[in-house]
Amino acid sequence: MKKATTLRSRHPLPVLATAVALVFLYFPILVLVLNSFNASRYGASWEGWSMRWYELLFSARSRDIWEALQRSLVIGVAASAVSMVLGTMAAWALNRYRTRLQKAHFGLIYLPIVAPDILMGISLAIFFVTLDVERNIGAITVAHITFCISYVALAVLARLQDFDGSVVDAARDLGANRWQTIVRVVVPLLAPGILAGGLLAFTLSIDDFVITFFVKGVGSDTLPLKIYSMTKHTKEMPVINALSTLLLTFTFAVVWWVQRLSRARAVA
Repeated sequence: MKKATTLRSRHPLPVLATAVALVFLYFPILVLVLNSFNASRYGASWEGWSMRWYELLFSARSRDIWEALQRSLVIGVAASAVSMVLGTMAAWALNRYRTRLQKAHFGLIYLPIVAPDILMGISLAIFFVTLDVERNIGAITVAHITFCISYVALAVLARLQDFDGSVVDAARDLGANRWQTIVRVVVPLLAPGILAGGLLAFTLSIDDFVITFFVKGVGSDTLPLKIYSMTKHTKEMPVINALSTLLLTFTFAVVWWVQRLSRARAVA
């Protein structure tokens, strides 16, 4: 039996499947990064190393790209911050209180996740038009909050599965009022789930295209919408490669920093 297990573990199929999956996922990204340093405008052939596309990206001609990135960051930070508060409150209520409408409440949390983005985008656009709401950055932020809350709530609910409610009663018995109990006991214990939900909400918000496309107004394009409009012009493709490379570098740096911080806290 031991010999058969060893033979199965050495079968090359799992390793081959993993290698194919990794190539399928990361080879296009590698090509994109290389083309950001390619002197060729079209990327069909290699014409030597060049930084011209990065210089163009940081020139005055690309000012609209940085304005779109700024709008995306503002919307992402605002949407994730509000979602962290409302999502945590929703998760706490769903976990603590048991009512006959509990299944309906869970359905409301899951609905923005399972509903198609195009359906949410159309419904929100109709909602804003009906209320005669100006479709600007504020409208986009509200639209992003509607689906970010669900992801934060689920992340906090997962954290609440291991939450010991007796610590709340112990804090109250020791003289802490309701606010002190929330700030000094509940929030620190739920902080990993809240932070994870907030990071997920920020990622989804800054990356959203479909919902933003329906609710945006004139002059409120976010970075995904700006990149989509740039893809229609072949001469601007190398600038997109340079911008994407910088975003990838920033993302990897943030992930490395978070992992290092987590390891430092685990050691401490």
